[in-house]
Amino acid sequence: MGTPTLQIRPGNPDFLDLPWEEPITGWDHERLVSMPRGVHRHPVVFVAYDEGIYAIKEMPVRVATKEFTVLVALQGRTHRAAVPAGLVRRTWLDPHDEPSGAVVTKYVEHSFPYRRLVSGLGFGARRSQMLDAVAGLLVELHMAGCYWGDCSLSNVLYRFDAGGIEAIMIDAETSELHPSLSAGQRMHDIEIMRENLAGEMSDIAAMNEATLADADLGLGNDIGLRYDGLWAELTEPLVIKRNEAYRIRERIGRINELGFSVHDIEIEPTAAGDVVTMTTRVGGRTFNTDKLRELTGIEASENQASLILGDLNYYLAKHGDTTATGKSVGTFKWLTNSFEPLVKQISEVWHGEDAVQGYCDFLNHRMELATERGTDVPNEEAFKSWVDSGFPGFPVNSD
Repeated sequence: MGTPTLQIRPGNPDFLDLPWEEPITGWDHERLVSMPRGVHRHPVVFVAYDEGIYAIKEMPVRVATKEFTVLVALQGRTHRAAVPAGLVRRTWLDPHDEPSGAVVTKYVEHSFPYRRLVSGLGFGARRSQMLDAVAGLLVELHMAGCYWGDCSLSNVLYRFDAGGIEAIMIDAETSELHPSLSAGQRMHDIEIMRENLAGEMSDIAAMNEATLADADLGLGNDIGLRYDGLWAELTEPLVIKRNEAYRIRERIGRINELGFSVHDIEIEPTAAGDVVTMTTRVGGRTFNTDKLRELTGIEASENQASLILGDLNYYLAKHGDTTATGKSVGTFKWLTNSFEPLVKQISEVWHGEDAVQGYCDFLNHRMELATERGTDVPNEEAFKSWVDSGFPGFPVNSD
């Protein structure tokens, strides 16, 4: 027995009060809490501190060190990966032993494993949302130079994001970081995803006592097709004439609508004198998230942020706040008179955990009411209708 070596990132507890002298599977400690979890190849427990809830995953120290290092490096490249808090080394154990190391990560709030979304032999009406979520995650990781090496439904946590689903990578022990990925590395990662997902969908079919022919074995292939389309939209050069500057604005607008920010644009002349090639360097999928945070301080996922920004802009336009000063004052009024009071009400009566998601559900209901009536619906009336209707969320389209 001995004292472990702990490497803790700033802003987190020191975790010294945990019984590190024992493997986590034998812990009986007051900080242990039960949280939704997926299927893991290594033991995982959750602990609660004032700073939040943390996941502790135990594994050989070499593997733990690699995963921690990758997760730390990813923090500057993407927001779709688990946030590392600490690395634990039990130096008195054989480094190849399972309990010799552990990675501590922040628990992904309002998240759940994929099995919560399973309906029958697959994902039913949410299948399209899952295609977008996993394909978008892979694109963002590959944009960040991250070769995953083990993409599967189990290695991801999910959370509702307005009318969509957000996917977050939580297992990086097989991952590698590079300045950029080759086409071969990306395609190999996609092939691993296809194989892993085929196995997981086969397991779902077996659990339902169905045959392999009934399993959704095409899920991985369809994710690959979504990935190809999204990757092309973000990376393929655009050949335009010099007097077609509007097409540059259109391309940037489409990228922003997908949630990605544009870091810079490279325009190069071609052999034809009046033709140029435009290439965009795309950043993380946080365009609306960053914009909403900058304007209001509200933390939200990308789709949530897009919807809430629409509500803010509607409020500003309705009240005639068009100048820079007027927009600043109007944004403060929207926060104090609309957003914050409604979020407080939602937190008191809604059955869900994420009040921001509840606010998005409310906005969607208000829009449906206004569409039916052909006129604006006041927040008070729309909120009462939303509550009386049982807090309806977004319709799930299977297309």
